[in-house]
Amino acid sequence: MQDERRSAARGGDGGGGSYRDLGWAKIDTGRPERTGAAEAVYAAGKTPEQVVGALRALREAHPGRVAVATRCDAASTAAVREAFGAEVLVESGVCAVGAFPDAEVGPLAVVCAGTSDLPVAREAEFVARANGVEARLVADVGVAGLHRLLDRVPQLREAACVIVVAGMDGALPSVVAGLVSAPVVAVPTSVGYGAAFGGLAPLLTMLNSCSPGVCVVNIDNGFGAAMAAVRMLGVKGAL
Repeated sequence: MQDERRSAARGGDGGGGSYRDLGWAKIDTGRPERTGAAEAVYAAGKTPEQVVGALRALREAHPGRVAVATRCDAASTAAVREAFGAEVLVESGVCAVGAFPDAEVGPLAVVCAGTSDLPVAREAEFVARANGVEARLVADVGVAGLHRLLDRVPQLREAACVIVVAGMDGALPSVVAGLVSAPVVAVPTSVGYGAAFGGLAPLLTMLNSCSPGVCVVNIDNGFGAAMAAVRMLGVKGAL
């Protein structure tokens, strides 16, 4: 493994410009100093060996912080388990290496419209917990059976932030945002029949929400929703 180097763009200005050059990737080890959270590894398109190498570089740079890889397939998950053993936790394609930090802030409610949306919701919940957020999953409360959601309103109103994951018509974030005072992060999913266009229909619904206080991340981006919530809640140094 090559030595850690300073980015030419950042120089030695103390701005968190360090990275580790692995030859095929430059792992941003200075990100915690800049943003409070470590770089995460996007495993899709990487070989299992590359995923393991990137996680190892993050763990060596910050031994006390959990290192996360998202969108891990079966081969990458197996390689990470073999490399790190009992240190590994896996949920919905996310591999986390190292002990999760104690929750600093929260609670964060992760609301899921249907069980088909659960993998994205679980990704958001898992990543939030890895970043020091107390996260609570509220599943299968879509608008087709609104009474299921209304039964959980008291719990949702306890949350400091709410992530809402939905496919199909994508109406759930607007409903939730009209019931709670906390900021709402909406996540469209690619769940739905043909006219859902792989998540485009719920994405447009969420972008056009009539309820104030809704922000929207990309289709199936549970990771991005969790990191938006982390920043809203002001977590410092969790990863």
